[in-house]
Amino acid sequence: HWHGFFQEGTNWADGPAFVTQCPIASGNSFLYDFHVPDQAGELSGTTV
Repeated sequence: HWHGFFQEGTNWADGPAFVTQCPIASGNSFLYDFHVPDQAGELSGTTV
């Protein structure tokens, strides 16, 4: 889930399970692959 930038064209991948996308099953992963042109910011997070 993202805060602070405009996610044009990929907002379908930013929402609660069973509402805008399927849940990520245990032992699997999901790769966010998108571009944020003309936006500056900082990325921080945790990998579990």
